[in-house]
Amino acid sequence: MVNEVSVAVKDLMRSREKLYLALMLGWQDIRQRYRRSKLGPFWLTISMGVMIAMIGIVFGQVLNTPMEEYLPFLATGIILWTCFSTSVMEGSSAFIDAQGMIRQLNLPLSLYSIRVLWRNIVICGHNIIILPLVFLVVGRGITWDILWLIPGFIVFCWNMLWVSIFLGTFCTRFRDMPQIVNSLLQVFFYVTPIIWMPNTLNPRSANLLVDPNPVYHLVQLVRAPILGSSPTLMNWSVAVVMAIVGSMVALWFFGKYKKRIAYWL
Repeated sequence: MVNEVSVAVKDLMRSREKLYLALMLGWQDIRQRYRRSKLGPFWLTISMGVMIAMIGIVFGQVLNTPMEEYLPFLATGIILWTCFSTSVMEGSSAFIDAQGMIRQLNLPLSLYSIRVLWRNIVICGHNIIILPLVFLVVGRGITWDILWLIPGFIVFCWNMLWVSIFLGTFCTRFRDMPQIVNSLLQVFFYVTPIIWMPNTLNPRSANLLVDPNPVYHLVQLVRAPILGSSPTLMNWSVAVVMAIVGSMVALWFFGKYKKRIAYWL
């Protein structure tokens, strides 16, 4: 196991040296995707803003939740969930999508996972402009707890990176896996408090759906500071432990099969 982890760590160190290349490729992906579009990725922001408004109006009434509480909760949750789910989904096919470059260039493979993560962070940055508008509409301000956003987002991205590296390796070998990953993400979307609030459940249901849900704790690390509270000790514990254990598993798996990825493409 030590040898496999060492191989993966060396690959990550090479990626760090060429980090500028990952950032450039990620930015180029965004420009290429929205080529000839005047608004570019802001089309996603507009569509997401409309979706948040419609879901907020409908579900706010259905759940009988005050709009000044529900709308910021919903907007923050959807923005973070979109960043997380898209990073995981695109990360699972990061090596497959970059097969031309992998076959022709001697670049560290983890560079392509970092490229996907950076691309989605930039898009998330575009979508985050929805939040000031939502806060303005409902008359809500920010508190000093917003400072927890910085370490929370770092742990949030850390978890997305190791998941992308692990799934990218696994899905390159088994090409049916991206569809399974997509289906699992849909399940997690409905069982995670994104469009519904935990306080709308009875305590027994909350214990079954919320506390054991790792995605909830990840989202809460970033959502709680934005909404004016600090993440709980359980949020931090689950997210950090998941990051450490998951990283070790991902590094071992990636290091073990790194040399085979080019042959699987």
